[in-house]
Amino acid sequence: MDVSRIKATNWRNFRKIDVELNGTTYLLGANGSGKSNFLDIFRFIRDIVNPKGGGLQYAVEERKGMTKLRCLASRQVPGIDLEIELKENGEEVPTWRYCLSFSGEKGGKRRTLIRKEEAYKNGELIFSRPDDKDKDDKDRLAETYLEQTNANKEFREISAFFQKTLYLHLIPQLLKYSEMFVSKQTESDPFGQGFLSQLADTPEKTRVSRLGRIEKILKKALPKFEELQFVKDKHGNPHLEMRHKHWRPNAGRQQEDQFSDGTLRLIALLWTLMSSNNLILLEEPELSLHEKLVGEIPKMLQKARRSTGKAGGQIFVSTHSKALLSDPSISGTFLVLTPTESGESTQIEQPTKDELKAIELGMSPADILLPKTSPIQGELF
Repeated sequence: MDVSRIKATNWRNFRKIDVELNGTTYLLGANGSGKSNFLDIFRFIRDIVNPKGGGLQYAVEERKGMTKLRCLASRQVPGIDLEIELKENGEEVPTWRYCLSFSGEKGGKRRTLIRKEEAYKNGELIFSRPDDKDKDDKDRLAETYLEQTNANKEFREISAFFQKTLYLHLIPQLLKYSEMFVSKQTESDPFGQGFLSQLADTPEKTRVSRLGRIEKILKKALPKFEELQFVKDKHGNPHLEMRHKHWRPNAGRQQEDQFSDGTLRLIALLWTLMSSNNLILLEEPELSLHEKLVGEIPKMLQKARRSTGKAGGQIFVSTHSKALLSDPSISGTFLVLTPTESGESTQIEQPTKDELKAIELGMSPADILLPKTSPIQGELF
C-alpha cells in the first residue's frame, strides 16, 4: 500500500498542501524550505499510532505544542487539517482516506482537541467525529480513534501502515561515540544511535545475507576495501568490522568508530532499504558521499527495494543534490518547495507539462527543476 495523495492546511510552514503521489517522491528545496516539515506529517501520524506510548497528545507535545505546529501565516485559522489517501499497489482508486483536524483547547487543560476525524474505505464513510458520545464527553476528543485498538478495528490497516513507517537521517557521531551521548534514544531511532543493536537483533541468517550484499556494493565504492562483518566484543557489545588491503594483514581492520561518516551513512542506507518494504523517509541521503556515489542513489533505491522480494515500498527522499537528480533513469514524483512572495510560508509545485516533456526528452530534474529552488540571487559575498 502507498500514499497516493496528501492534503494539509496550516501545517508548520505550509498554508496549504494538496499533491498526488506516484512511485518514489523527491522533495526539492533549499535549506529551510520545509522538506523536513513535509516528511514530519508521516512521522506525526506514526507517533499518534505508536503502540508504545504514542497518541495525539504525545505527538503534539513532542513537537513543542500547537504554536510550533501551526503555520504562522494562518493567523485567523486556529487548527490544522490533515488528509491522507492510501492506495493498494496496482489499484486506480484509493482504498483508504483518513482525515484529522485538531486545534488547541482554549482554557482548561490546554490540550489538543479533535475538531474532525473521519475514515473512508473505498469511498464509503466508516465513522465521523465528533459524534454524540463526544458531545456528551469532551475529554474523548483528546484521543483519536486511530490510536485506540478498541475503536479502530474497521480501519486498523491505516494504523498498521503508519506504525511501520521508517525515517532515516543517520548522524555518524551518535553511532561512533554513543557512550558520550546521554540523551534519550527515541523509539524509532531515526538518527542511528541504536543501529548496531538493530543488526544484533536481526536473525543471523538474514543479517549475514544483507551484509553480504552490502559488502559487494562497498567493494565497488571504497578503495582497498575487502570485507565487512558483524562481530561482538568480549563484553557482548555489537560492532561492525571492516578489513582493507594492507601489507600487514591484521593492521587493515577497523571498527565503526574508525569508519568515515560517508561509509557509515551508506551502510545504514543500504541496510534500511533491504530490511523493509514499508514507507521509508530519507533525509538528504547524499550527505558525506562522493558525488559519483550520490549519482547512483536513484538506481540504488530501485534495486534495493526489488531485492526484498515483496511488492510496495514507497520512498520519500528530500534533497537539493544536483548529482542525485542528474541520473537520466530517475523517475517518480517531484515536489518543488519554494517560499511564497510574502515569505511567510512555503508553496509546493509539481512539474508543468512542458517541464515533464523536457525530462522525457532527456533533460534531468537537476537541469529543469533544481534551479527553481536556488536561494541565492546574485553574488553571495
